[in-house]
Amino acid sequence: RPGEPPLDLGNIPWLGHALEFGRDAASFLTRMKEKHGDIFTVLVGGRYVTVLLDPHSYDAVVWESRTRLDFHPYAIFLMERIFDLQLPNFNPREEKARMKPLLMHRDLQALTEAMYTNLRTVLLGDSTEAASGWHATGLLDLSYSSLLRAGYLTLYGVEASPSTQESQAQDRVHSADVFHTFRQLDLLLPKLARGSLSGGDKDHACSVKGRLWKLLSPAQLATRVDQSSWLQNYVRHLEEMGVSEEMQARALVLQLWATQGNMGPAAFWLLLYLLKNPEALEAVREELKRVVWQAEQPVLEMSTLPQKVLDRLPVLDSVLNEALRLTAAPFITREVMADLALPMADGREFSLRRGDRLLLFPFLSPQKDPEIYTEPESWESQLVFTPFDLTGEPSPKRDPGEDRFPLSLVGLSLSLSTYLLLFQFVVLLLTHFDLELGSEDTEVPEFDLSRYGFGLMQPEEDVPIRYRIRL
Repeated sequence: RPGEPPLDLGNIPWLGHALEFGRDAASFLTRMKEKHGDIFTVLVGGRYVTVLLDPHSYDAVVWESRTRLDFHPYAIFLMERIFDLQLPNFNPREEKARMKPLLMHRDLQALTEAMYTNLRTVLLGDSTEAASGWHATGLLDLSYSSLLRAGYLTLYGVEASPSTQESQAQDRVHSADVFHTFRQLDLLLPKLARGSLSGGDKDHACSVKGRLWKLLSPAQLATRVDQSSWLQNYVRHLEEMGVSEEMQARALVLQLWATQGNMGPAAFWLLLYLLKNPEALEAVREELKRVVWQAEQPVLEMSTLPQKVLDRLPVLDSVLNEALRLTAAPFITREVMADLALPMADGREFSLRRGDRLLLFPFLSPQKDPEIYTEPESWESQLVFTPFDLTGEPSPKRDPGEDRFPLSLVGLSLSLSTYLLLFQFVVLLLTHFDLELGSEDTEVPEFDLSRYGFGLMQPEEDVPIRYRIRL
């Protein structure tokens, strides 16, 4: 209709562009942008999806009222399809308002202290491994396993308090079981979300979900101690809503994915870029030597890495931000609840129809936009140890795009708690591990293209590394 974005129906009735969109969303949307501009509507599996790729206009979508643009219907749809979860009277906005304060101030401090302790349990607690020289593993497996296991112990509780060597060993075994079971579900997640599981995959998904529901059941968690205030309040919230214990377990599996599913992949890309760029790795090590390793208290004796220490790591902060720019690829989705006019930053206005879906994809713009970054695909060219050089002064080489589009527009919106936990992991790893790529000619792997839309991208295959522990 007049005033609506350009419409592209594709060549297949009803399906439209569903196959190409599911196969490689970034390439497809790049092609559509070149053809139609920064706003267009495509037919995808019977749904009309309007895609907005002008980052200057994102605020108009993000801050629009829920009566006009609402994420909740799509969130509820994914909860049911992926996690078999149905919550009575579920209100995501109310839940977020209730739970967010529990990741701030004193609760955040308690969380980061517990995470630091649990990271040491997972990474450094096995003395036999520490004394046995070099080990071979995959970088994604090391990063994802360590962070999810420590995160699980931090949020969901540990075996005993105060801990003993025996209870820590039990925590390592139990958290490894949780991770390996969770990882099987995580690998099936894109197919679950798209409803494209094969018969064999469906049986496997049912088995894995059943195992996770038992591991995270209220009865199982009742045996654990030192649970986070976040978990205690979340379970109380579910009980007040009248949620059954069966559904509580499913909700806790969802929360494990929501809170931990992006940290491991984020650490993987950060460490891989460092291992592939010796100059950047040396700059981070020099920063750690100056700020952390020469501190009055040794790292192993600290109960946590203080905020004032983390604030003095601008090089590591820059490396993390750049890794996220290149690999964070969530879809920001809204259901159109009423016919409306969408204002664009350049003064244009487009009509959207009730019942359609609106999608933002910051991965393409601003993160990979050649009009913003001179070499948007290149890690080294953008980094140059920004936002500060090694003296702590602003770098003259800093790309102006970083000022115009802050990291919050990545869409991942990593919380402060997630940043702190990633920093703790990297500091501990670089302090107490020697890391090497499995071979000098190791290449950065391609993305698993099915992961577009779900947060941090994951590699198509893991990267072999060698490590040894230094205590």
